[in-house]
Amino acid sequence: MATLPETHQQAETLPDAWDYKGRASVRSSSGGWASAAMILGVEAVERLTTLGIAVNLVTYLTGTMHLGNAMSANNVTNFLGTSFMLCLLGGFIADTFLGRYLTIGIFATVQATGVTILTISTVIPSLRPPKCTAGSESCIPASGKQLMVLFAALYLTALGTGGLKSSVSGFGSDQFDESDNKERKKMVKFFNWFFFCINIGSLGAVTVLVYIQDNIGREWGYGICACAIVVGLLVFLSGTRRYRFKKLVGSPLTQIAVVFVAAWRKRHLELPSDSSLLFNLDDINGGGDGGKKKKQQLPHSKEFRFLDKAAIKIPEAPANKWCISTSTDVEEVKMVIRMLPTWATTIMFWTVYAQMTTFSVSQATTMDRRIGKSFEIPAASLTVFFVASILLTVPIYDRIIFPICRRILKNPNGLSPLQRIGVGLVLSIIAMVAAALTEVKRLRVAESHGLTDDPTATIPLSVFWLIPQFLLVGSGEAFTYIGQLDFFLRECPKGMKTMSTGLFLSTLSLGFFFSSILVTIVHKLTGDNHPWLADNLNQGKLYDFYWLLTILSVFNLVIFQYCARRYVYKEKRLAEEGIQLDETELVCH
Repeated sequence: MATLPETHQQAETLPDAWDYKGRASVRSSSGGWASAAMILGVEAVERLTTLGIAVNLVTYLTGTMHLGNAMSANNVTNFLGTSFMLCLLGGFIADTFLGRYLTIGIFATVQATGVTILTISTVIPSLRPPKCTAGSESCIPASGKQLMVLFAALYLTALGTGGLKSSVSGFGSDQFDESDNKERKKMVKFFNWFFFCINIGSLGAVTVLVYIQDNIGREWGYGICACAIVVGLLVFLSGTRRYRFKKLVGSPLTQIAVVFVAAWRKRHLELPSDSSLLFNLDDINGGGDGGKKKKQQLPHSKEFRFLDKAAIKIPEAPANKWCISTSTDVEEVKMVIRMLPTWATTIMFWTVYAQMTTFSVSQATTMDRRIGKSFEIPAASLTVFFVASILLTVPIYDRIIFPICRRILKNPNGLSPLQRIGVGLVLSIIAMVAAALTEVKRLRVAESHGLTDDPTATIPLSVFWLIPQFLLVGSGEAFTYIGQLDFFLRECPKGMKTMSTGLFLSTLSLGFFFSSILVTIVHKLTGDNHPWLADNLNQGKLYDFYWLLTILSVFNLVIFQYCARRYVYKEKRLAEEGIQLDETELVCH
C-alpha cells in the first residue's frame, strides 16, 4: 500500500504532450533533462559544423579554389545568408507538416550529406584546381564542374542548418511542462544551456577545427564535421522513446495570409463607424473554433485600417476562413507589421558582422600571426576573440551595466530591448571605424617595406591590431542578438513566437545577402584600375569599403532611432486600454 502514491505519480500523464506512439506522455518517464540533453547535443554539433565551415571558407576559396577576394567573400555571405533564411522554411514545415522531431531528424541527415560531399570534394584531386603560387599567372580558377560540386555541398549543408536551427530550441522547450512550476524553472536553465552549447560549438569551430583545416588538412577538418553531425543525429534518435511530442499548430503565416486575402476581397466595402460591429471572438459559437476562443481579445487600433475590412460581417457570405477574420486576428497581424521597421533597421548590423568572416579573415592572412618562434595562429582563429567578447559581454551586462541602467533609467529591466539593439548598432559603427583605421595602417606598413605588389608576403604588423574590430562586433552582437530576440518574442502575438523567431533570424540572412550585394556593386563600380576589393589586398582600398559601411550604419542608426522613439510596447499599449497582458508562455533569452 505504501507504494500506491508513488505508482499514481508515475502514471501521471500530460494533457498536451504525447509519446512517439501517440499515447499521452507520462510525466515521470518522458521529457526533462534526459531528453533535453540529447537535443542540446544536436545544436552543439550543428554550430560546430556550420561555423567550422563558414569561418575558414574564404581562405579555402581564395587559396585552394583560386577565386578572387570579392567573389570568395560573396560566396561565404551567400552561404550563411541562405542558412538563416531557410530557418523560415524549416519553421513552416515543422509547424504545418512534419513536427519538430521529424524536421530535426530529416534536416540533420541533409546537413550530414552536404558536409560529406564537401569532405569528398577535398579528397578527390579532380574536384579542385591544381596547386600554384598565389598571384601567379599559372593559377587556374576552379572550373564550373568543380564549383558545382562545391556549391551543391555548401547549399545542402545550408538547407540542413536552416531546418535544424528552426526547430531545436522549440523541441527542447517542449520537453518541459510550463504549467508545472518545477519544470518551468528547468526550462529557464534549458535556454541558458542552449546558449552555452552554441558558444561551445563556436569555440570548437574557431580553434580546433580551423587549426586542423590549416595544418593537417581540409579533408580532416570537414570529415570531423561530418562525423560530429552523424553522431549528434544518432544520439538524438536514441532519445525517441523519451521525447514529448506536441500536436501541429499550423503556421502563423496562414493567419497573416487569411487576413490580407479577406481584407482584399472586401476592399470595396465601407468600414462600420463602431469597431464593436466587427466580427470578433464573442461572435464565435461555443462549438466553433475552440482555438480562437483561447485567444486573448485585443482592443481595436486605428492603424492600418485597411486590414479591418477582413473582419466586416457579411451575412450572406460563405462560412470560409478566407472570407472573414476576427478583429483579434487582424490586431495580431497589425502587431507583426508594427515590428517591421525595427526588423528592417537591424539588418545593417549583420552586414557589418559578415565582414568578420570574410575581409577581416583576408586581412589576417597577410599579417604577422606568430606567437613565439614556432606557433602561427590560423587566420580564421582570430574569431576566437569575437566569441570571447560575446561570452564576456553577457556577464558584464548582468553584473555591472544592468544595475546601473536600472538606477539611472528607473527601469526594472535595465535597458529595454530597443535600447540594447541601439547599443549594438553604435558598437558596430565604432568597429567599422577601427577596421578602416587598422587597414590604413596595414597598407602603410606594406608600402614602407615594399610589399605592395607581393600578395603572398607577410606584412611585419602584428595580427593583434585586428582584435578591436572583432571585440567590438562581438560585444555588439551580444547586445543586438539578445535585444532582437527579446523584442521579437515579447512583442509578437502569443501564438506566433515560432514565426517571430524566424523573422528575427531572417535579419541575419538579409544582412549577409546585403553584404554580397554591396561587395558586387562596389567591385563593379571601382573597376580593375583602382579596385577597393582587389585580389591583392595590398593594392586595394578595403578601408574605403569599411568607411562606406560606417556611413551606411550611421544613416541606419538615425532611422532606427526615429522608429524606436515612435514605437509603443505591446504591454504599455494594452495597459492604456485597461487590459492586462495575458502571457502564459515563457519568454527567455
